[in-house]
Parts: sequence; structure tokens; C-alpha cells
Amino acid sequence: MHWQILIGMLLGIIFGLLMASVENGKDIVQDWVDPFGKIFVNLLKLIAVPLIVASLIKGISDLKDISKFRNMGLRTVVIYVTTTVFAITIGLATVNIAKPGADVSQATVEKLKSEYSANKSVQDKIKNATSQKEKGPLQFVVDMVPDNALKAMSNNKMMLQVIVFTIFLGISLLLIGEKQAQPLKNFFDSLNEVVLKMVDLIMLFAPFAVFALLATVVVTADDPEILWALSKYAGVVVFGLFLMIIFYMIFVVLYAKKNPIWFLSKLSPAQLLAFSTSSSAATLPVTMERVEEHIGVDKEVSSFVLPVGATINMDGTSLYQAVAAVFIMQVLWPEGLTFSNQLTIVLTALMASIGSAAVPGAGMVMLVIVLDTIGFPPDLLPIGLALIFAIDRPLDMCRTVINVTGDATVSTVVAKSLGKLGTPKRKDWDDHYDEVK
Repeated sequence: MHWQILIGMLLGIIFGLLMASVENGKDIVQDWVDPFGKIFVNLLKLIAVPLIVASLIKGISDLKDISKFRNMGLRTVVIYVTTTVFAITIGLATVNIAKPGADVSQATVEKLKSEYSANKSVQDKIKNATSQKEKGPLQFVVDMVPDNALKAMSNNKMMLQVIVFTIFLGISLLLIGEKQAQPLKNFFDSLNEVVLKMVDLIMLFAPFAVFALLATVVVTADDPEILWALSKYAGVVVFGLFLMIIFYMIFVVLYAKKNPIWFLSKLSPAQLLAFSTSSSAATLPVTMERVEEHIGVDKEVSSFVLPVGATINMDGTSLYQAVAAVFIMQVLWPEGLTFSNQLTIVLTALMASIGSAAVPGAGMVMLVIVLDTIGFPPDLLPIGLALIFAIDRPLDMCRTVINVTGDATVSTVVAKSLGKLGTPKRKDWDDHYDEVK
């Protein structure tokens, strides 16, 4: 599967480059190719909430002991916070050593300012971040608890609310006794198997979908000259993300006792889809399938750790915040590059990664919050976002890969610590086809 997806990505890039050089090629791709990519992403989002509800309830009800759930939850949160702090630190170290802002000419700044400062998307990010900052310090905790479970399940941006409701339901299911709980447990067990089969069927379309997604990214890319001007900044971000992969693999080798090449090969379809879709939430069904059936993490661990990670674990995004914030300061506000401000970046980016979990376009919104907290001049904020806006999409694709890899790594480590890392049991879409054909 990963080779098929890679071929689809490569052909999509080549096709996109060809169509970008053809008159009306961009319109052709957007009208006749892009819809297939959107359908694929919609299908993945369609099953994300049913999968979380079914697998999380199955995982909790199979525990038989609430104390096990408490131990798993505590380990998960501690490891996620630790990896996020490490990611931010890597970002700060690489950007301070490389100093990509020193190579950006004033002409490039003026060009980016004229093209993107008034961009609607940039202004929306600033508006979202402002409203986010105006809320109380514990508002993100309030936002985690839904007032309407069905409403939360109808919106993929409310994934954290779905998780809270499902955990509450799963624990309550444990407390009513096995005899009373069995009918509902059987229902969710069956639903879980059905949704996982839907993942297998959707993945058959993956190579064609990533072709469409990558072709669209290429034909809608910004001015190559601008992208080249920001290449050093992009290189610093990508290098930092690569260091995070090495960090994760150290965990996999030393603690989980797994071969890192084997681990990455098993996870690669989820990583490639994360790159193509730029969405951890859309990739979540595939991440769960790969981690459970191909790496061997027990469902009671993956069903909790992975959905939580998809909403609050943003290692790739947090690293990007650190690099982007310092890069913007190097270009526009060098006097603000103090040790205390950089320490503030670590703390603010950590809190923003949790508090902005349900905010659309969380990466840019988090960045605005980080810059505002350290006292970045408000009049320079649109220019600062304009500096990095042109290259944000390809970097978003890269950092989503890290987010998904981090989720899978933490689930593997937590499973190992609880004795829940076993032999993978792969399932295919046609396992029972002979019975019904």
C-alpha cells in the first residue's frame, strides 16, 4: 500500500507541474481532479467520529478496572507534554543557530507584505487568535465538555468533546455491571468492526486520492520566486521535524524494543496520507488501523491515546511555532529576541497547543497567540504572518506527518509500559468476502 501511495503522490506532482504550464490547466485540475481528493478526505472524516466512539467504548469496557484507565491516561498526558516541550526546544535551537531571517531581503519583505498582509485568511487567523486570547485561562477546559453530544459528534472540530463524552459513557458502562452492559457493549464491538472494515475499503482508493490531492497542491502553489526566497526558513523547519523523527525512533528502539525501520514502514501509509491531507483528524482512522493491526498496539490503548493525540498532541505544529516566531522576529523585530521571550515562547506554545486544539487552522492561530504574548508589535503582526503565509501549506503537510508519527509513537510506548504491545493481527477488506459474494 505505501508503494502505491508513493507512486500516486509522485504522479500527482508530475501531473500538477504539467498542468501548471498549460493554459487553463489549473482550472482543469480544480474542476475535474480535486473533487476526488476532497471525496476521499470527506470519507475519512465521515468515519472518524464513529470510529472514536466505538473503539474508545470497546477499549474502556474491556479494561474491567477503572484504575487501569487512570494509569493509562496519566502516562499519555505526561508523555505528550514531554514530547511537545522537546519539539519546541528543538525548534528554538535550530532557528537560533541557522538564523534564516538574516537572509530575507527588504525587497522580499515588501513583496510578501503587498501580496499577503490584507489576505482574508491572514486576517481571519488574527481574528480567531484574538477571540481565543480574550477567553479565560480555563476556557479550553470548559470547551472540552459538550452540552449536546449529538452536536459534538456532528462536527469534526469538536473531537475533544466527543472523546470526553465517550470516556464518560465508557466508564458508566463499566459501573453498571457486566450483565447490564453486555447488550450495549456488543453493539459497539460490532460497530467498531464495521467501521474498521470501512477504513480498509476507503484505503483501496488512497493511491488515486493522493494523486488528486498532490496535483491540486502543485497547481495552486504560490510564486516559485517567493517560495525560493523562503527556502532557508522552510529548510530549518523541515530539519527540525526530521530531528523529531529521530527522537521518536529512539523511544521506539530503547523502550518499545522495536526496529525503527520496521515501525516506520508499518506506519508509512498513515504518514503519507497525513502529508497529502494536512489533517491529523482525517488521518486518524488510518493511523488507528496501522497501529493496531500492523504494529500490535492493543485496542484499549490505541482507542484512547490516538484520538487524544489527534486533538491535543501537536509536536510538529509546536516546533513550527517556535521556528516561525523567531524567524518573524529576526526579520521584523530583532530587538525582541531575548532569552526571557524565548522562554515565554516555550510555555505559550505548549499551552496554545492544548487550548487551540479545536480552532480551525490551529497552526497559524497558535502562532498569533505566541507572538502576541511576547509583546510583538500589533502593527507588524499582519506583515509577520504574510512572511510565512506563502509557504505555510507545504510546511503544514510536513508537520502533520510529525503529529501523526508522534501519536503512533506515544501509543506504542504507552502500550509497552502497560504490557499491551503484542503481535500484529492484520485484517483485509476481503477477509469475509467469500461468505457473501
